[in-house]
Amino acid sequence: MIRPAIASLSLGDPNVHDISTRLRAAAQNGFRGIEVIDTDVDAAAEKLPAGLTYENRLEAAKNIRRLCDELGLTVIVFQPFRQYEGLLDRKQHEAMIEKLRLWFDIVKILGSDMIQVPTSWLQEGTTGNEEALLADFREMADMGLAERPVVRFAYEGVAWGRYIDTWEGTWEMAKKVDRPNFGLCRDTFHIAGRVWADPTAQTGRTDDADHALEASIERLITEIVVEKVFYVQAGDAEKLDPPLGESHPFYSADQPARMSWSRNARLFPYEEEKGGYLPIEPVIKAIVDELGYDGWVSMELFTHELSQPDAQLPSRYAGRASASWRKMTGALRH
Repeated sequence: MIRPAIASLSLGDPNVHDISTRLRAAAQNGFRGIEVIDTDVDAAAEKLPAGLTYENRLEAAKNIRRLCDELGLTVIVFQPFRQYEGLLDRKQHEAMIEKLRLWFDIVKILGSDMIQVPTSWLQEGTTGNEEALLADFREMADMGLAERPVVRFAYEGVAWGRYIDTWEGTWEMAKKVDRPNFGLCRDTFHIAGRVWADPTAQTGRTDDADHALEASIERLITEIVVEKVFYVQAGDAEKLDPPLGESHPFYSADQPARMSWSRNARLFPYEEEKGGYLPIEPVIKAIVDELGYDGWVSMELFTHELSQPDAQLPSRYAGRASASWRKMTGALRH
């Protein structure tokens, strides 16, 4: 039976809405798992005397864990450990390894055993050479294996990744990394948003949208080993009208189009009344009903509205996510 979780960021900007308010909103609306992000920890640490120090980050993590325990919430993952793989400057790589050691300390305090790693979207200073990427990921995974308890890594293919931008790409990488603690995060938005949707098109779709998605889903069902799916994120997005171009308010010259779209116009599943249009139902059915996944499914949304200083925003968004969860589980066999 899948278990209900939600991304903390989907309940408000950490720099505007206190983590305690967002955690309470999640718990009060039936969620039992929470994705904690690095900004949650940093925003809380900055409020402590001496600000953003190593010790204060750990103290902030302890406070978040204490709140979660009081509310009956499980931290399912700490994320995102972004822009890690393929760095050409090995001093930058070593800095990321040092950062990873801090994250090991934080994730243990939070009571989780998992760190999410999105595919890098850095446009410069990286390589897509497979052997280089494998070496970086094996180094990361081996460090996690040496921890007690072992730390797992959930690799997510973001739809605007520089070298890997599909679930197929992350699956091939995970197989070749060949470590028991290196698996996958599957995300309905990134799967449908990459192969089926195009926010720059008038139709909001790629030219071969339906056939491409159908083929991708068939491969997902037949190729993925379900034990390698460490957790799932469920989300949708608005169809942009007009489409995303230079005159659109969401346009950013230094961001890939799908990234700008994702940052500003994401929705929870089954929010068609708010403009949701991605075919996420066949994706989540493939993962849960066909593949047999039965772990945490986290509701995820991003929107420019999350930074509004509205005290009721966390509660309102948690309520929306709860309604979305009920619709989603009602459509599933499991």
